[in-house]
Amino acid sequence: MSRAFVKETEALDELPERLVSEHRNLVTPEGLALIESEIKRLQVELTAAHEAGERNAVARASHDLRYWNQRLATAELQPPVTDVSVVSFGASVTVERDDGRVQKFRIVGEDEADPAKGSISYVSPLAQALMGKSVGDVVKAGGGEAEIAKIE
Repeated sequence: MSRAFVKETEALDELPERLVSEHRNLVTPEGLALIESEIKRLQVELTAAHEAGERNAVARASHDLRYWNQRLATAELQPPVTDVSVVSFGASVTVERDDGRVQKFRIVGEDEADPAKGSISYVSPLAQALMGKSVGDVVKAGGGEAEIAKIE
């Protein structure tokens, strides 16, 4: 029988594991708190799903809980930034792009990155270009260039 005709309840029991990055799991204190918060939320969700006898919800919560427990087990808490002479993990960097835009990003772990809110993963191309650079240095940013204006 085609997998297209399998009931949803059967399909959720076979959820593939979430992909885990091959990069080190560097985290800021906020990133560690995010992971711990997700685990607590999912534990509550899993308990409620078990009590309600909802197989799909149990499968989904268990699936996500395995991912976040693995991320917690591999988390490497990084100390707060003290040296702002060069861009490093956890630093906030203001750049002036060649098209005139001024943007500020904080370099964080993969799970806490949210470019729309001003945080980028330390493994992203922009973060990689910025790491180790100082104020005044110019880096490739997307299709153009950007000058580092400030490091905090």
